[in-house]
Amino acid sequence: MAINRAFVTGGSGFVGRNLIRTLTKQGCEVRALVRCNRTAGKVEALGASPTLGDLDDIDSMQLAMQGCDAAFHAAALVDEWGALEAFHHANVLGTAHVLEAARMARLPRLVHVSTEAVYADWHLPLRNLTEQTPKPVQPLPRYPASKSRAEDLVLAANSSELQTVVVRPRLIWGLDDTSVLRQLLGAVRSGRFAWIDGGGALTSTCHVSNLVEGALLAAEKGPGGEVYFLTDGEPLIQRDFIAGMLATQGVSVPDRSIPGWVARRAAEASEWAWENMHLRGTPPVTRVAVNLMGQEVTVSDQKARETLGYEGRVSLQEGLAGIECS
Repeated sequence: MAINRAFVTGGSGFVGRNLIRTLTKQGCEVRALVRCNRTAGKVEALGASPTLGDLDDIDSMQLAMQGCDAAFHAAALVDEWGALEAFHHANVLGTAHVLEAARMARLPRLVHVSTEAVYADWHLPLRNLTEQTPKPVQPLPRYPASKSRAEDLVLAANSSELQTVVVRPRLIWGLDDTSVLRQLLGAVRSGRFAWIDGGGALTSTCHVSNLVEGALLAAEKGPGGEVYFLTDGEPLIQRDFIAGMLATQGVSVPDRSIPGWVARRAAEASEWAWENMHLRGTPPVTRVAVNLMGQEVTVSDQKARETLGYEGRVSLQEGLAGIECS
């Protein structure tokens, strides 16, 4: 189906901005959910019409979805640490509100941007995951658990009136990066960065333009109730990939490394201290970080390639040549 009018949550975020760029270039009218006038200006500059509100504002979202061919739910709390209630509110209740607004607006299609983190349960590594790999019953708390529950809500909402599709990119990076690259730069410049086991683990990756390609194909061709992993293709050695990103910012790769078993114990001890002693800020190392960045995480996007015609057109070299960090 053709997408002539679309609604995007998280319009001023990393994924949302890139979705808007592509949709508007294709001649699509885009309406984007934003929380303030400052971010409204950002999406207007990209060619979208801002809708002031948040994921609690069902009425505003419902009005913005009226007449749209599809919605892309890209808004989420993606922090490494924080209050459990905050993750539940943003990622679970927020998704429920988006679905309710979609039903009220009689929206025909909704694509939910999820993550491979729904498999993070402290049993490492996450190797060669496919859509048929059962999700863990108890993923790690905060981001993994809340995104897993959000997925469940989206798939349960699928119907003949509202077809819902889930895409799971692994390690989003690329143009206008305000996520992974910014965090890596902060860790390196503060002296907190260290490889785990030398950074030799394999990792799948997904350039943000490839994510957008897959999300649009899911909206246009994906049967309701389906899930699709999205990647750049063959996995990479984590150290090589991260070194390439840091080099685009003129930053050298740190040499410091710690054994995986040390990182795991440090993560467990840090989280215990932060939770039981009510310490502020983020622990120096968390189980989520070790689970997703310190061991192998590889996924297969064969289903998307075979059934949607997904190609993952932006290569590593092309992506690194155009990378920016905002």
